[in-house]
Amino acid sequence: MHINEQVVFNNMVIGWFALAVIVFISLFFFNAPYGRFARRNWGLTINPKIGWLIMEIPAPLTFLIFFLVSSQSLNLVSIIFLLLWQAHYIHRSFIYPLTLRGQTKRMTVIVVIFAFIFNMLNGYLNGRYLFTLSGGYVNEWMIDPRFLIGLMLFIVGFIINRQSDLILHNLRTQDESGYIIPYSGLFQWISCPNYLGEILIWSGWAIATWSLPGLAFAVWTIANLVPRARSYHQWYHQNFPSYPTERRVLIPKLW
Repeated sequence: MHINEQVVFNNMVIGWFALAVIVFISLFFFNAPYGRFARRNWGLTINPKIGWLIMEIPAPLTFLIFFLVSSQSLNLVSIIFLLLWQAHYIHRSFIYPLTLRGQTKRMTVIVVIFAFIFNMLNGYLNGRYLFTLSGGYVNEWMIDPRFLIGLMLFIVGFIINRQSDLILHNLRTQDESGYIIPYSGLFQWISCPNYLGEILIWSGWAIATWSLPGLAFAVWTIANLVPRARSYHQWYHQNFPSYPTERRVLIPKLW
C-alpha cells in the first residue's frame, strides 16, 4: 500500500460526498430521464433490460475483484460484507431486469453511462477500503452494536425493497403498459417504499461497516432517491385524481 494511493483515495471520498450534495440539489429541479420520466431528447436509447445489466454489473464485479485480490479478506466479517453487497447487486444486475413487464420505456444511453461510472467508482471505494485500506475487520466486529444494528437495518431494508418491487411487478401483465396505483404492503402509507427500503439498506451498510465510503454511499442513495420519491409522489397526484391523500412520500404519517 503506497501513501499516494491513500491520499488519492481520501480525496476521492471527499469529492464523492461533495458531488452527492450537488446531485441532491439538482434533482429537485429536474428528474433523471429514466422510467416514467424518460424523455426523447436525451439521445440514443437501448432496451431497458440490457441497460440495467450494463449499468449495474460494475458494482458486483469490482467489489468481488477487491475481495479476491486482498490478503485481508479471508475472515468471516469480510465474507459477510461480500455476501450482503452481492445479494443486492446480483439481484439488481441479473434478476431485476428480467422482471420488467409491459412496454417498459427505453433507457437513454447517457443514463446507462453515468450509472456505469457511478457503480464502478462506488464499488472501488467500498471494496478497496473494506478489504485493504481498513486494515481488516476482526471477527469480534460481529458482536459490535454497530455491526448488529447495521446488519438489522440492511436486512429490513432488503425485505422492504424486494417486497415493494414484487408488488409493482405484479400490477400488470407481460403485455400491459401504463401505470397503476399500488395499494398493498407499505404502499398503503407511502408512495415509494421500494426507495425507503434501499435507503435503509445502505444506511445499514454505512453503520455495519462504520466507514466513510459506506457513509458516502448512504448519502448518495438519499441524494438520488429522496428527490425522485418526491417527484413520484407529485406525479401520482397529478395523474390519478383518486390517489390517496393520506399517503406520504417516504415516511408514514410524516413526509
